[in-house]
Amino acid sequence: MPEPPMILDEKEYKEIEDAITKTEELGNRVRELFRDNSNEVLFASGSRIHDISWEVDAAVEALNVFASRWTIEILAALYIAGERRFNELRRLLVGISSRTLSDKLTTLRESGFINRIVVDGPPVKVTYNLTEHGARDGRLLSPLVAYVKVNNSSVIKSD
Repeated sequence: MPEPPMILDEKEYKEIEDAITKTEELGNRVRELFRDNSNEVLFASGSRIHDISWEVDAAVEALNVFASRWTIEILAALYIAGERRFNELRRLLVGISSRTLSDKLTTLRESGFINRIVVDGPPVKVTYNLTEHGARDGRLLSPLVAYVKVNNSSVIKSD
């Protein structure tokens, strides 16, 4: 947990809580829409049940890119710090090797999360930033990150 915790005034803290609540409500609505439009499994007995396997498979597929070590860290660094050069990213990501960073940047580029921008030199300048898809993922995940920060007391309300 980052020390010391971030202290927000009551108004800002409430705004974060409201955003988290709204995100939860929207998430519930998305789940309802998926449930209401999914296929049903018909059993020999004639009973029907909501088939959640498609939803589970789709969720796993959607979140799979985030399961790989260093992916979250790279995406978070680019989301929070903005466009960065390779060595700037390596310094932000304590413990990552140059080889791993290079491999992960390639994978994230191929997956459509980041751009690799090459500006002819001399010297040639290569930077990385989030694509619109990557930035949108960051915006969608921000309420979840805020919830975790509040829940583990990394963000607290001033007295």
